[in-house]
Amino acid sequence: MTEPRILLVDDEERFRTNLEKLLGAQGLAVTAIDSGAAALEELRRQPFDVIVLDIRMPGMDGLTTLREIRKINPEVEVIILTGHASMDAAMEIIQLGGYDYLMKPCPLEELLLKIDAAYEKKVEREKRVKKTPPPEADS
Repeated sequence: MTEPRILLVDDEERFRTNLEKLLGAQGLAVTAIDSGAAALEELRRQPFDVIVLDIRMPGMDGLTTLREIRKINPEVEVIILTGHASMDAAMEIIQLGGYDYLMKPCPLEELLLKIDAAYEKKVEREKRVKKTPPPEADS
């Protein structure tokens, strides 16, 4: 399996740059962005397999960004990072099609496992879609 293309979206520069370096050192292709609006622009420019998205950002927050991501690319898997977990937010993330959420800061190993699992889910879904024959046209 090829390595997933990761879009990392977090407004905290130190956290974002450190995580980008750590994920890159694991051999992952990572593009780091500092806002929801910039993430949407980048997603329109190129495809990603997994998005790691901060929930609390100035301007467009993570939940709004997730809603917009779904309009652009419903197939991408999104992992939410949050320092402020609540049951309501968790439920909304799942309802919006988020893959999972993790508390910030989370151990790198845990994030890597979630990224791998999210990528595997996306690849399996794509395989199923390719195997499904197109509907027959009425003559």
